[in-house]
Amino acid sequence: MCCVQPPCIFLIDHAWTCRVEHARQQLQQVPGLLHRMANLMGVEFHGELPSAEAVDLVLEEMWRFNQTYQLSHGTAEEKVPVWYIMDEFGSRIQHSDTPSFATAPFFYMPQQVAYTLLWPLRDLDTGEEVTRDFAYGEADPLIRRCRLLPWVPADMLDVSSSTPEPPDQHYQAILEENKEKLPLAISPVAYPRDHVFRVYTDVQQVLSHLTHPRFTFTQSEADADILYNFSHFKDYRRLSQERPNVLLNQFPCENLLTVKDCLASIARRAGGPEGPAWLPRTFNLRTELPQFVSYFQQRERRGQDNHWICKPWNLARSLDTHITRSLHSVIRHRESTPKVVSKYIESPVLFLREDVGKVKFDVRYVVLLRSVKPLTLFVYDVFWLRFSNRPFALDDLDDYEKHFTVMNYDPEVVLKQVHYDEFIPEFEKQYPEFPWKSVQGEIFQAFTELFQAACAKPPPLGLCDYASSRAVYAIDLMLKWDDRPDGRRVMQPQILEVNFNPDCERACRYHPTFFNDVFSTLYLDEPSNCHVSRLV
Repeated sequence: MCCVQPPCIFLIDHAWTCRVEHARQQLQQVPGLLHRMANLMGVEFHGELPSAEAVDLVLEEMWRFNQTYQLSHGTAEEKVPVWYIMDEFGSRIQHSDTPSFATAPFFYMPQQVAYTLLWPLRDLDTGEEVTRDFAYGEADPLIRRCRLLPWVPADMLDVSSSTPEPPDQHYQAILEENKEKLPLAISPVAYPRDHVFRVYTDVQQVLSHLTHPRFTFTQSEADADILYNFSHFKDYRRLSQERPNVLLNQFPCENLLTVKDCLASIARRAGGPEGPAWLPRTFNLRTELPQFVSYFQQRERRGQDNHWICKPWNLARSLDTHITRSLHSVIRHRESTPKVVSKYIESPVLFLREDVGKVKFDVRYVVLLRSVKPLTLFVYDVFWLRFSNRPFALDDLDDYEKHFTVMNYDPEVVLKQVHYDEFIPEFEKQYPEFPWKSVQGEIFQAFTELFQAACAKPPPLGLCDYASSRAVYAIDLMLKWDDRPDGRRVMQPQILEVNFNPDCERACRYHPTFFNDVFSTLYLDEPSNCHVSRLV
């Protein structure tokens, strides 16, 4: 009998540790790894060299064996979740709803090595099986059933896939979790027409490019008329009490736009439980897992495309973002960082690059929010483009340069840049039935509906009407082909994300007046001579 006093704790080695985006390459290149993983997972393996079929089978089957942990320190890249497979003993431990053991990852810093701790949950008889609960800690029976699907197949078609907007308490909980304190109501700020604003900022691009004579910089936050912060501001209550005349570059509750799960929630005000046409169908994996599983299985039964993209709620630059056709993969990704899963755009509008072929591209617009009530919204007249580096096809889902467009953070990767005024005539040449002015009109309509939805309810259910707030956001979008009921084929904008304090390096490089235009529009209320158009 194994006695719980003193505790019996065992170490299990890890056979394979990787980040998802490196898994295929490691299976192809690390000697013996594919053979060992195939044997461990019960995948048939023939010959010495890795075959594409064997690699694909292991990549699918590994979600029944993967475990995960995440380091809490380092850069954003270093914090991306790590997945690991325990050795042959650990991987043979079976599931039980009444487990005899529990496990947890353990990172031993002196050796920079991870193990899994195994310990008994009760006294055991000799010969009793070692089991663990694969959905440990999950009390909700429906979510538990979903989490166990990789090992216990189940039909979830009886569950509704409808995802109405969450209740008010959901947004109140987010506000409390963010530790954001809402402001008191204040009167709009009135400065003299010749007032020179003192700007306090830690944004280098502003310091380098804001040259308008009615703005000067101060190194004293206490002396500033405008706070232009790179990081999120939290204590609006105190600011409204002590310095109501101080303008700033953020709105209370703007995470409703800039965090992906919130964006999907508020968008349902414009499109109902299924969401609007301009946002890919999106599920919050923490709160809407059963609805997603049902929707996935419904599409599977109807033979519809089932490519999905898993994204962290609040990371940019495509970090920890994965495209998959595997339901098991999506379910297991829920165990890492908080994520949404969105329908992957399987029919994107492509752009012909003469050096490559037809590739995916996305478009970034900068929008300027002047006020919530009345809603006053501008868009910068220049937009930016990003391109994939390989021809698009619904295969090789882990080929970053085929399926993603963010290439400007890796010096080893080609970055294709096309200026907007070169892109428009080339786009119209490739798609003569779709003048860009018409396409852009649909894009701007989507932006308008999004911000109307975001401002439709009082905080914390919507953006807060704080008279001293202004903001700059970047909206990334793609175009997809869509068939209307009348048979027309149209280009439907798909909003991918809304970015807080976006990187404006390209804007400043090609358009030196960019921040002069931004500050004139937002803080001087003088948009007429700026490169902006009013949407609302």
